[in-house]
Amino acid sequence: MKLSGRALAKVDRESDLYRSLAKAHLKIAQKDPQTWGSKAAAEAALRLNWVDLPDTSRALLPELAALCEKFSSLSRIVLCGMGGSSLGPEVISKTFKKEIFIFDSTDPNYVAHALIGDLSRTLVIVSSKSGSTIETTSQRSFMEEAIKGVGLDPKNHFLFITDPGSPLDTEVRSQGFTVINADPMVGGRFSVLGAFGLTPAALAGVPAVTILSAASDEKLSLLDQPQMALDTAYLFATQTEQYIAFTDADSELPGLSDWIEQLIAESTGKNSVGRLPIVSENLSSATSGNFLSVGYSGNSADLIVEGSLGAHFIFWEWVTALLGVALKIDPFNQPNVTEAKEQTSACLAEWANQVPELAPTTVDADVEIFGDGQSLKDALATLIEDVKDGGYIAIMAYLDRADDVKISELRSILAKKSGRPTSFGWGPRFLHSTGQFHKGGQKNGSFLQITGATETDYPIPGKDFSFRTLLMAQAIGDNRTLATRKYPLLRLHLQNRGAGIDQILAVARTL
Repeated sequence: MKLSGRALAKVDRESDLYRSLAKAHLKIAQKDPQTWGSKAAAEAALRLNWVDLPDTSRALLPELAALCEKFSSLSRIVLCGMGGSSLGPEVISKTFKKEIFIFDSTDPNYVAHALIGDLSRTLVIVSSKSGSTIETTSQRSFMEEAIKGVGLDPKNHFLFITDPGSPLDTEVRSQGFTVINADPMVGGRFSVLGAFGLTPAALAGVPAVTILSAASDEKLSLLDQPQMALDTAYLFATQTEQYIAFTDADSELPGLSDWIEQLIAESTGKNSVGRLPIVSENLSSATSGNFLSVGYSGNSADLIVEGSLGAHFIFWEWVTALLGVALKIDPFNQPNVTEAKEQTSACLAEWANQVPELAPTTVDADVEIFGDGQSLKDALATLIEDVKDGGYIAIMAYLDRADDVKISELRSILAKKSGRPTSFGWGPRFLHSTGQFHKGGQKNGSFLQITGATETDYPIPGKDFSFRTLLMAQAIGDNRTLATRKYPLLRLHLQNRGAGIDQILAVARTL
C-alpha cells in the first residue's frame, strides 16, 4: 500500500493519541479483546479472527476449487445477502469484471431482475451468518420457488454460506443442500476475506488466492511498518469531527467506497460519536460541507490510499479497529440496527400483512408528500433549512437501484444546494450499513425517504405478505425509529417512478 496527500502533514506522531494508537496496534495484532476497554471485551473476544483471515482462509482454497467444479455447469450467479454478505462480493466482482447479480433488496421491481436469465444455468448463493435476516430468508424462498417452478431441483442450484452450527446450517444440511461454513469468530462487515467474500467471488471466476496473497502481504507490512494505518486512523480521529468523503473516481476499484462506508459507519456510529463516510461520484461533488477527502488514485484528495483490492480490505479493517480505540467505542457491535427490524415487524403485524392507505400531507403532480411543505419545492427547501449546524442530509431511496438509478443524482444536487454533507443509500440495504450511524452517531441528521409505487409484486413463499408490503414496512419502520428522535424527516412517495424521479430532480435544481 502507498499513502500520500496533503493531510499527512497534519499527523503528529509524538502526540499522546498517536502513541496510544501505536500501543493498540500491537494489541490488535495479538487479538487482545481488551483493546477497546473492558465493556467491549466480551463482544471483541468473539469477533477478532478477521485479523487471521489473510492466512487462515487459504484453507478454504481446496473447498472453493471443489465447489467451482461441482457447479461448473452453472454460469449465472444470484447472491442473496445483505450488508457484509453482499458488499464485499460486489466490489470483488466489479473490480475483476465478473458478473454476479447482487440480490440485496426487497423492492419488487428489483426482485424481477433476479429472474432475468436462464434459471437452468443459475446458481443461487444464500449468504447469512444465522439465516434469520428477513431480506435474505425472503429472497431465498422466492428463488427456491422459482427454481422449482421450472422443474429443477433446488439442491442442484443452491449453495449456502453460513456459520457452523447456525440454525440455517442445521436446516439446509439436513435437507441435502451444499454448504460452506465461515469462521464464526468474524463479524459480518469484517468478513470479506473469509468464506462470505471469497466463495461468491471464486464461483464467479475470481482467483481467491490473488486476493488473499495481497491481503497477507499487506498484513505483514502492517505488522512490520504500521505507520500508514496509524497515520490514517489519527487523521480520521483528528482532522474531521464527523465526515469523510470517499470516491471511486479515477480508480480501478468500483464499489470499494460502498464497502468502506458500511465498515466505518456501522463500526463507529454509536454513543453519539462516529465518522460518517460520504460516498461521492467524484471529489468535486463532495466539496459541500466539512470533509476529509479520501481517494485511491491521483493527487486531488486530502489522503490518497493506493493498493490492490486484497491489501485495501485488511488495511481498512485495521484502520477501523484503530479508529474505535481513538473514539473510545466498540467497533464490533451495532446496538441500534435492531430498532428498524423491530419496527418492521410491528408494521407487518399492524397492517395485517397488507399496506394500508397512507394519507399524504399533500400531492404535487407525481409526488406524494409526507411531511412539512405545501409543494415539493417547499418540502425540499424546508428540509434543507432544518439541517442543524454541522449536520448532514441522508437520502434513503427504497427503489430499484438498477432501473431507478437516476435518483442517485439527487445526492450531488442537494449537497450543492444545501452546502451540507449529503449521503445516499438504497433501501433496505443501507439499514445494514449507515442505518446504524443514523440512529447511533451524532444526532444531527436530516432524513429524506423516497418510496414509490411498484409496477409488479411477488408473494413471499411461506409468508402472509408480499415483497411490496415488506419493503414499505421496512421504510415506514425506519421512519418511525427516526421520528422518535425528532429529527427533520420527509418522505416522498412516487406515484409514477420515472415521472416522479424526473420531477424531484428538476425541482431540486431550482432550489
